[in-house]
Amino acid sequence: MSLVDTNWLEDNIDKVKIIDSSWHLPQTNRDGYTEYKKKHINNSMFFDIDGNSKKNIDLPHMLVDNNDWNKIVSSMGINNEDEIIIYDNSDVLSACRCWYNFIYFGHDPRLVHVLNGGLKKWINENKITTDEVKIVKKSNYISKENKNLVKNLEEIKKNSDYEIFKVIDARSKERFEGKMREPRKGLRSGSIPKSICLPFKILINEDNTFKSKDEISMIFKENIKNINSLNVVFSCGSGVTACVLALAYSLINVKYMPTIYDGSWAEYGKN
Repeated sequence: MSLVDTNWLEDNIDKVKIIDSSWHLPQTNRDGYTEYKKKHINNSMFFDIDGNSKKNIDLPHMLVDNNDWNKIVSSMGINNEDEIIIYDNSDVLSACRCWYNFIYFGHDPRLVHVLNGGLKKWINENKITTDEVKIVKKSNYISKENKNLVKNLEEIKKNSDYEIFKVIDARSKERFEGKMREPRKGLRSGSIPKSICLPFKILINEDNTFKSKDEISMIFKENIKNINSLNVVFSCGSGVTACVLALAYSLINVKYMPTIYDGSWAEYGKN
């Protein structure tokens, strides 16, 4: 149950913790927090993907350490046993990155969900929004890292020789094939050797909802054949849309735990 629909959230809005995790590509000139302050789902809190990432490193969105994550989540008033619904108003479905972060840091995957269709669908259905920012009482969150759910550069390089796991890239085909310049400065074009291109937008409907499980299953079968495999790692430009693929794959492979190359092309493309 990685996804919940808008009607379910509306019926259970006072029983869950709600997070707005909207993040936008730099070239869009949009700011997630500014938009959140103007309009968001009632009782939701804002999660800053950039602000809640590793500091003092020249790579975007990298996972923080255990202690920093505890401080971040505690400041949001979230407890270990809370059920969490995450949404966004982003073209890159950034809520999936926040979903991955919570699972990486040990929150029960059965209690972490993404709102299917996000704020876009919520608004289109004329459901209630607000500009009031919720005041929260600090909690004492205690995390436990699942370090096997992240891959580093050395593991990715080694895998190119030995193919221990499948690497699937969520970027567009043009970027993957090096026919389009990378949006981040200083990165060469191209892709990780022996990786597979599966643009995340193929799995998403026009209203920002995920396609049906049957459609998702068919798409993955065309790319990795064995959709029961647990040895699948997702990558993208900077670790955000990789999580869209990871969530989609978890819908059809219930034993799969999301595994991400955190540095993604932002790191690999510099080497």
